[in-house]
Amino acid sequence: MQLDDYRLLGRSGLRVSPLALGTMTFRVGAGAWGSSDEEARRMVDLYIDRGGNFIDTADFYGQMGQSEVLLGELLKGRRDRLVVSTKYSLTTRPGDPNASGNHRKNMIRSVEDSLRRLGTDYIDLLYLHMWDFNTPVDEILRSFDDLVRQGKVLYIGLSDTPAWQASRMQAIAELRGWTPFCALQIPYSLIERTVERELIPMAREMGLGVSPWAPLGQGLLTGKYTRADLGGGDMDKLGSRKAINAATGKLTARNLDIADRVVEIAGELGCTPAQLALAWTLTHPAVASPVVGVRTPAQLEDNLGALALEISPEQLARLDAASAVPPVFPIDVLHGPARSMMFGNVKLRDRV
Repeated sequence: MQLDDYRLLGRSGLRVSPLALGTMTFRVGAGAWGSSDEEARRMVDLYIDRGGNFIDTADFYGQMGQSEVLLGELLKGRRDRLVVSTKYSLTTRPGDPNASGNHRKNMIRSVEDSLRRLGTDYIDLLYLHMWDFNTPVDEILRSFDDLVRQGKVLYIGLSDTPAWQASRMQAIAELRGWTPFCALQIPYSLIERTVERELIPMAREMGLGVSPWAPLGQGLLTGKYTRADLGGGDMDKLGSRKAINAATGKLTARNLDIADRVVEIAGELGCTPAQLALAWTLTHPAVASPVVGVRTPAQLEDNLGALALEISPEQLARLDAASAVPPVFPIDVLHGPARSMMFGNVKLRDRV
């Protein structure tokens, strides 16, 4: 597989590369965990030169939307051949009650600001960034549809939204003839598999292509952390990825055990742990294009190596065993003994 082995995004005709380039590291501030402008330029050039066409950003990334500003500068003269996704929802004007959330006013304002910062007159894919639990779904759907009809947005997607709300919204959009969603951006990795219970099956059923964020588990699956790194984290001191992982509960003994298994199997395959962790996400049929959130060109070069990796069934089984999540109702009941009560002795092949 190569970056120019394009895939359809969900139930749309949009073609995207099997790995998307994330820009959350662009212009996050001096001394933080971000990329320099020169590193960002080299990564964008490398990604496009290899045939990549799917670049992801958000109005919240960088300082005051500077990730979009830099991306717009780097894409001048070649923007039309690329699929650029951005997001709205998170606050960009602290203190302004209508400068955050999923509602129409914030969506329209955010899109106008993103268009200006990106230096373009349309957004290929606009995501709702995070569910706010307050905005009526018909307001969200009609606002998305209006932007598509105006030509300012071509496709729409959801990020970090409950499965029941996503499926409800998709059904309403289809019934009312409004623009349907074609993409779902959620965390998915060997340390975050709970989304396999409801979100990923929902996406397959409702025609949403899954674009995982944090496929390397915020860096834990690269093998760079050890038991010495375990301990509490201070949310007020988030100048490094390690501090963020500790503060958000990602840096745990369980996750390090999973990382150890990734390192072990990567050694067998002669690849890096990051390549193996990325390649594992691509084995799921619902996954269209994981987002790689790299900081340097060297990290991007390494991540792209995941496309050439083949994992044996035995190795997949070991990774699955190491990363299995606890049972959850009703999925595990429905796939357990209840199946015999449903079908008796009848053999039935599940619908793919």
